[in-house]
Amino acid sequence: MTTTILVADDHPIFRDGLVKSLEEHGTFLVVGVAASATEAIKLAASLKPDIALLDLSMPGSGLSAIAQIASQNLAKHVAMLTVSEDGENVSEALRLGAKAYILKGVSARELRAILNDVAKGETHVTPSLAAKMLTFMTKELNAPSPLDDLTKREEDILRLVATGQSNREVADALGLQEKTVKHYMTTILEKLHARNRVEAALIAHKAFER
Repeated sequence: MTTTILVADDHPIFRDGLVKSLEEHGTFLVVGVAASATEAIKLAASLKPDIALLDLSMPGSGLSAIAQIASQNLAKHVAMLTVSEDGENVSEALRLGAKAYILKGVSARELRAILNDVAKGETHVTPSLAAKMLTFMTKELNAPSPLDDLTKREEDILRLVATGQSNREVADALGLQEKTVKHYMTTILEKLHARNRVEAALIAHKAFER
């Protein structure tokens, strides 16, 4: 059974060689090529390939392309083929929906084998990157929360503000004076280095999700 592939990379010579390497054994059929994230998304929407094979650093960002292609199911599977060995990029690509993160130093034979596995729904990360990804994820998990400097009362107020409540509503809920809540909010904004209550609410949402 032939697996259809969309290839997106902004380097023509590499892209042409990649297409030839994929198609030479008849297992894969490249149904479209793109040079940017925008083109990749557009082609994926019209071609619905089995695999969208994307470069990370192409114009428009490969991560942006993953986000839209994966979330909208424009391809059955998404795989990254890149030179980036950054653990954060690996983690983000997988979080956004990539099934594989492959370095461009891989041989044509290895790439075909990996993509065969991806077509079956399997996940792959180049072994040398696994440790880097784990290190990044561990650091992220152990990073201090931006809310650590808040007192219990300040955190209670911020939680209510994050739900969209006004100072008056927060005051009523906690049995405080509105001017007291305003004072607390000034302190909270300073501690979070937030410019306004909306930004503080966004910081809170992210922290509460951890």
